[in-house]
Amino acid sequence: MPFINASRKPFIVAEMSGNHNQSLERALAIVNAAAAAGVDAIKLQTYTADTITLPGVHTVTDGTSLWRNRELHDLYKEAYTPWEWHHSLFQRAHEKGLICFSSPFDETAVDFLESLNTPAYKVASFENTHHPLLAKIARTGKPVIMSTGVSTLADIDESVRLLRENGCKELIILKCTSTYPATPENTNLLTIPHMTKMFNCGIGLSDHTAGIGVSIAAVALGAVMLEKHLTLSRADGGVDAAFSMEPDEMRHLVIETERAWQGLGRIEYGVQKAEEKNLIYKRSIYVAKDILAGDVFTSQNIRIIRPGDGIAPKHFEIILGKTARRSLVSGSALKWEDLL
Repeated sequence: MPFINASRKPFIVAEMSGNHNQSLERALAIVNAAAAAGVDAIKLQTYTADTITLPGVHTVTDGTSLWRNRELHDLYKEAYTPWEWHHSLFQRAHEKGLICFSSPFDETAVDFLESLNTPAYKVASFENTHHPLLAKIARTGKPVIMSTGVSTLADIDESVRLLRENGCKELIILKCTSTYPATPENTNLLTIPHMTKMFNCGIGLSDHTAGIGVSIAAVALGAVMLEKHLTLSRADGGVDAAFSMEPDEMRHLVIETERAWQGLGRIEYGVQKAEEKNLIYKRSIYVAKDILAGDVFTSQNIRIIRPGDGIAPKHFEIILGKTARRSLVSGSALKWEDLL
């Protein structure tokens, strides 16, 4: 993993999740699309329905959920990425110049991902209080990215301490709202600079909102990493399609977040070198009518116009009522030596 901080452009992660719709061909196409969009990494999720839940224990009852009336075990059977695909996906990502890593959802998934030499681990929001899992991930010594949805500040602090105590040296924390989709109103990006100070590490955003506006705002507030779900087409459906980006949108995200990052720059006052050639287009005082030596300067015979070759506009009131030392032609810049 590259060193991720505010001194480089935002690190963009495309989350595949279940958007492969149980087709390896489609999963490989998503990797290709991620690379073409210019992202830095593709992320998988490593679990099975049986490692994440048990049959019959819960059915989604939230009437606003995309997954309402779905039984959890059935939902995860539909959404999971078969483990036998992982090697091919890691290999395709490598061929395309992408980093590939994953979110393990239990300890066996960590062992499996270690066998693939994953370069990093993502801790999903719903797993960030699974302390045995966090400890095992940290002990690999790999960089860790942890989402913070459905978590109190105490939860996050406890998990960060546990990760660091177990050997995690490189940590990125992602501000996250665990609703699918999320809305701009419940994203609360002003938390990002606070988290940066609180946890003394890079802070990013796991963004489930539509469009790219929220991600751009996150960069302006110091986000060093952005994670967005990617699908080939929302019209194709799938468990995460409704809040996923299409390839052209992902490319737009990459371009505009880099522009936002470049625009941050540094605290800067004064005329920048790039602006110097345009100083001429500021206003100054010019002769607006022919003036004879001895004439008095008035608001009728001098004006403040562009370009900036004459006396600065701030002196206009001082010059009014003064006498011309010599004759002056309309359209000439007024100089101090022209005053008596």
